[in-house]
Amino acid sequence: MQTEVNTVLLRREVMVRLIKAFLSGDFEKQADALPFDMRPKHAEVPFRCCIHKERAILRERAIAALGGSVEQDDDKTHLGEYARRALEREKPDNTVLTVIDTACQGCVPSRIYVTDLCQGCVARPCTTACAFGAISIKNGRSVIDGEKCKSCTKCMQVCPYSAIVKIKVPCEDACPVGAITKNGSGHAQIDVSRCLSCGACMASCPFGAVAEKSQMIDILRAIKSDKKVVAMIAPAIAGQTPVSINKVASGLIKAGFDIVMEVAEGADITAKTEAKDFAERMEKGDKFMTTSCCAAYREMVKKIVPELKPYVSETATPMHYTAELAKKRYPDCVTVFVGPCVAKRSEGLGDEFVDYVMNFEEMGALFVAMSIELAQCEDYVFDVETSKQARNFALTGGVAESVKVASGGKVDVRPTCVNGLNPKVVREMMTWAKKGECPLGNIVEVMACEGGCVAGAACLNNKKIAARGVAAYADKGEDIKPDENN
Repeated sequence: MQTEVNTVLLRREVMVRLIKAFLSGDFEKQADALPFDMRPKHAEVPFRCCIHKERAILRERAIAALGGSVEQDDDKTHLGEYARRALEREKPDNTVLTVIDTACQGCVPSRIYVTDLCQGCVARPCTTACAFGAISIKNGRSVIDGEKCKSCTKCMQVCPYSAIVKIKVPCEDACPVGAITKNGSGHAQIDVSRCLSCGACMASCPFGAVAEKSQMIDILRAIKSDKKVVAMIAPAIAGQTPVSINKVASGLIKAGFDIVMEVAEGADITAKTEAKDFAERMEKGDKFMTTSCCAAYREMVKKIVPELKPYVSETATPMHYTAELAKKRYPDCVTVFVGPCVAKRSEGLGDEFVDYVMNFEEMGALFVAMSIELAQCEDYVFDVETSKQARNFALTGGVAESVKVASGGKVDVRPTCVNGLNPKVVREMMTWAKKGECPLGNIVEVMACEGGCVAGAACLNNKKIAARGVAAYADKGEDIKPDENN
């Protein structure tokens, strides 16, 4: 999220309390008491109808924060039991998102609606604008026939009183592929077969009813073990806090990590490998190639538009290459990707080199729980200097630019960007796949989040401010050197 709204603050407080409970040595008991500690008897009820509902919602938030699935909860299992399971599990759950049913408002269906502002004017432009005959006049006011309405919004555009509005369901409206619908009780449910794990629903729900299944307890267990734990921090962090990435890295060391690596190191490998892939495809006559680093886009190709698969670069992501480097340098280490992206959690579950994923929100909660003041941390020195282009992977246009620079002018590179996935964009990309050609360019960078990784669902800062921070950090690096063997 990009603003400190109450849903973010609630997630953070639950996570901070669970981390403190883990560190206390009395984890199960303190986890069990969490809803009651946050909403003690006679406490003010800030959001819901009663203290009992607030406690019920906090309990389900804690289940997600402990890595559990709310959908599988029976309402009888104590949080202490979920804490015990988190301590004993061998690997995280294989799905990323869960719906906190108790928190879901059960919003009314999305539709075009005539409000009381309608004046029943003589011109009646709404009736003539509708090509489907969905609008009629009854009792002197416009009425929309829901079965005929196609939600084209033309009636909204021509109404002189702005009396016609579109009622949105935030989570459904944010999903680019229609993976969120309502169940029999009217609450949100996620179709895992379509879900991209992009986190747009989580970021948009004003009730915080969609949550990630956290891997924080798994990470804390790893830190407590005798294994070396490597934090791999994404370039997007440069715009998330008022301190430098070096101080954030130092904070992670204080939190118990042994080594911190920049994921930009893996991005340099991605840029050069993708440039080579692009050159080979152009040489054999392909019309275009898309980038491959966005995990949500890869899920979209796999689940929604498989026709695009031949056009997606086979290059692995910066997270993958960084984790591979970590495993080679530090055998038997535990790798933890630290980033702003929900979909990376899904990618990590299928990557042999990535053990766990921690998002920026969870990292912030870790610092709070352990009273780590980043401003007072010394600057951590990374072992490897990374390029300007690698650091810019976090911004829309950065990946395509890296391929262009890494190509060294040996091939005609005409980049274009898909800056955020939505239903219209998905349909357009389907036409590219069918025609085998993109009219906008020959290399297509696809970012699921508008603005790039700095707009990820687990970000800490406004994306515009974050983008400036990343750009400033990137400018300190040198241009990537083209691979002479390409």
